[in-house]
Amino acid sequence: MRWKALLFLLLGANLLLGAALGQEADPREEARRQRQLLLETAGILPTELIVAQGEELFNRKGPSGKTMAECDFGLGKGVLEGAAARLPRYFLDTGRVEDLDSRIVTCMTRVQGFKPEEVKRSEVVSIAFYIASKSTGQRVQVRLLFPQERELYALGEKLFYARTGQRDVGCATCHVTYVGRRAGVLSYADVLGKDKSWTNWPAYRYSNDQIWTMQDRIRACYGNIGHPAPALYSLPILALELFMAYHANGAVVEEWPAFVR
Repeated sequence: MRWKALLFLLLGANLLLGAALGQEADPREEARRQRQLLLETAGILPTELIVAQGEELFNRKGPSGKTMAECDFGLGKGVLEGAAARLPRYFLDTGRVEDLDSRIVTCMTRVQGFKPEEVKRSEVVSIAFYIASKSTGQRVQVRLLFPQERELYALGEKLFYARTGQRDVGCATCHVTYVGRRAGVLSYADVLGKDKSWTNWPAYRYSNDQIWTMQDRIRACYGNIGHPAPALYSLPILALELFMAYHANGAVVEEWPAFVR
């Protein structure tokens, strides 16, 4: 449980970093600077500790007596290298498109024997960090081979460009129309273009000391535009993920989990 003690110490160290945050120039450069500063201060990154926690959970036996090594994340049972970079995708055993988060839930309930109400979101995120870490350096390879994938992509495209909520805005308002303009400290990212934002998640957010997958990022975006957030693992989130992931095809994952503001 070394990671638990280290994580406790890092929380204190990161609060000091957070207090030092001020006006930033380039958010990515600032994230690199904060990452290096934290590494020099604590000797280890929070992402490394969460990955260690995820690995421990991955190898934990469920009520069925099986670990998650018995699960197929798209490249065969127990194969993790590059698997996250190929998600979301259609799975024959469930008959639906799944991303990394939802596939972990499928594994925990169908293979490991956990009841749905026993699946903790914090554990899903930690396991996602561990599995995603096996795709660092890999290229995103998301395909639309099955009709279910193409249908979900079309829904994701529709949702991305839809305008809704009290402010009559949508994903494309910020991430197409206003790309590059400032929104507080950060500027709106070109998520379908050069920024390849898909490769930024899952990530540790040093500004608020949180660990998020893309599911959490999308839900937060909905909150920012004044619209009720879709439920975790729901179809709208999966559709948006598939749409963005497909547009990131070919991009190299520099580091999963990432370290962002």
